[in-house]
Amino acid sequence: MSTISSQDDEETFKILIATDIHLGYLEKDPVRGNDTFVTFNEILDHAQKNEVDFVLLGGDLFHDNKPSRKTVHSCLESLRKYCMGDRPVQFEILSDQAVNFHNSEFPWVNYQDANLNISIPIFSIHGNHDDPTGADALCALDILSCAGLLNHFGRSGSVEKIDISPILLRKGRTKIALYGLGAIPDERLYRMFVNKQVTMLRPKEDEDSWFNLFVIHQNRSKHGATNYIPEQFLDDFINLVVWGHEHECKIAPSQNEQQRFYVSQPGSSVVTSLSPGEAVKKHIGLLHIKGKKMKMQKIALETVRTFHMEDIVLADHPDLFNPDNPKVTQAIQAFCMEKVELMLDNAERERLGNPRQPEKPLIRLRVDYAGGFEPFSVHCFSQKYMGRVANPKDIIHFFRHREQKEKNDSDLNFGKLVGRPASEGMTLRVEDLVKQYFQTAEKKVQLSLLTERGMGEAVQEFVDKEEKDAIEELVKFQLEKTQRFLKERRTDAEEEKIDEEVRKFRESRKKNTEEEDEEVREAMTRARAHRSEDAVLVAASSDEELMDTGLKGTGDSDDGLPATLSQRRGRARGRARGARGQNSTARGSSRRGRGSISQESATSSRTYKPVSVPAKNMSIMDAFRSLKPERSLNSPKSYSEFFQDIIDDDSDLEDISVAPSSRVNQRLSTTPSGSKRGSQSQTSKGVDFESDEDEFDPFKTTATSRRTK
Repeated sequence: MSTISSQDDEETFKILIATDIHLGYLEKDPVRGNDTFVTFNEILDHAQKNEVDFVLLGGDLFHDNKPSRKTVHSCLESLRKYCMGDRPVQFEILSDQAVNFHNSEFPWVNYQDANLNISIPIFSIHGNHDDPTGADALCALDILSCAGLLNHFGRSGSVEKIDISPILLRKGRTKIALYGLGAIPDERLYRMFVNKQVTMLRPKEDEDSWFNLFVIHQNRSKHGATNYIPEQFLDDFINLVVWGHEHECKIAPSQNEQQRFYVSQPGSSVVTSLSPGEAVKKHIGLLHIKGKKMKMQKIALETVRTFHMEDIVLADHPDLFNPDNPKVTQAIQAFCMEKVELMLDNAERERLGNPRQPEKPLIRLRVDYAGGFEPFSVHCFSQKYMGRVANPKDIIHFFRHREQKEKNDSDLNFGKLVGRPASEGMTLRVEDLVKQYFQTAEKKVQLSLLTERGMGEAVQEFVDKEEKDAIEELVKFQLEKTQRFLKERRTDAEEEKIDEEVRKFRESRKKNTEEEDEEVREAMTRARAHRSEDAVLVAASSDEELMDTGLKGTGDSDDGLPATLSQRRGRARGRARGARGQNSTARGSSRRGRGSISQESATSSRTYKPVSVPAKNMSIMDAFRSLKPERSLNSPKSYSEFFQDIIDDDSDLEDISVAPSSRVNQRLSTTPSGSKRGSQSQTSKGVDFESDEDEFDPFKTTATSRRTK
């Protein structure tokens, strides 16, 4: 690596490098709650004292996708304290900022805003912890960007093709092309690299005169066949890669022998897991760039809570522990206490030379009790260290290695026994669990329309992003697509042929991964849109209920009321009744009109805009309704006709135009209350509500009875 002098001049960029700050991690912990905020202040303090040109963050500034008010407030306090001031910014931006910050309403760098006084600009990509989500695809960094305290770049909204356009910076004769790519699911990005769908754009003029700096937030170590990004995927014209997401500090640039660029892995600034990689001393980097030369200066963080970790294998000490000894457990406990005390002494000596370091250290003792030993009570052991360590509840961890030790005790490599990387299956993801389930499930519960991968993506959205309608919208979207496919093929309306065509269609989609990604993205967009419109509808319904409490009526018939009033009373009764499962046709024709309205009411003056969902969700068999052959009255019904009769029984449930979606009706209809309690609730509001416990309804159908159950 080329070196330059550290003297400050008009042509040297000074950049502070940091990644994975994880603001808000364990913020409710009484001991460790403020660790991330204190260390973030130290990082910005180093930037201010060293008079850097800008700060470059490699993702995961926040630990949670939706940080708390305390976390956001503390972050804003720090940014305003250290990044605003009168010191002029010494570099200029040459690229089109409307392209670099295309997702912002203010598409320009914050220090050029006439209404702001920025002394230290911050450029940051998002990580996997604080990535954009929701209907508007926003993240916490967008809030900071809108406030003018941070420059969020490296966003890509396409799953088909990624064009990374650099931010072109110039200071004197030194020019930097700053590339950034926020966190993307590793398997998806891996596939896009393989398919040549990721392009890094280069300046048209003097390509070789630019120092190319790339910031990425992905798995660097191999966690699976495609669950990481190999360094060989990156372009060889890059000079330095700042790699986020990996928490082990390897900030000293190391050269890739094939691509010839350097990689710096700053690691996290806070311990988020009690693993060996987190026990490495935490650093940030001060990067000097002049022309095409660079130098990375390591800066040790003094406010990080010290973390000491040790591993012991009981089988390595046959002279101390005999499994047949009835008091061996007490001997093991005494041995572990001795090890913990030794680590506490080392932590205390380390803290004496650094008064800014937190008083209580993190201690982790991993014990391999294979060989016939039994673990002792971790809870009782932890009580001995309350008030002395920051993590008393998980200070000790017992595990038993399953493999037979083939080497002698003196040659035992503990790292090979317990340091198993995540690539060997130690980490499980939701998509993998879904795929594994359907691979081992019985034939009768196998997927017929969706693929395992598509379902896994939907479940991942449901779990991680709280998209409650993700699975439903994906199923609905794929059902509509399959219907169109069968219509175009004009398949005979026979069950065997339909199943065969659906199976072929599913297999063809499994091979086309790009199309499947587009389907999942479209379904997620629908789910977000429906969630936003449902929120508006629920708010409007709440306003109607408040208005209904002022209405007093004693009659059973609503014929003399306006259409809108009758509609509101019907909906309120439907909610109070608790979804008895009556057929909507019977309810609609009843003179009391429970939970449904007439066609005239549906078309009357209505101020709320319905959600754009088809009035009737057709099944696959509906696609062949027009193709059914004429049959005599005595001929038996075909499979499609029988299936259609069942669907028609429930069709009028979804023909009400004022109900924006079937999901809203379902939520309103599943209120857990009995009929008597619902009757009392409605009577108290002045509405005559009859119980139908023993009511005979000649219009009840088989489908109605099934729903009642």
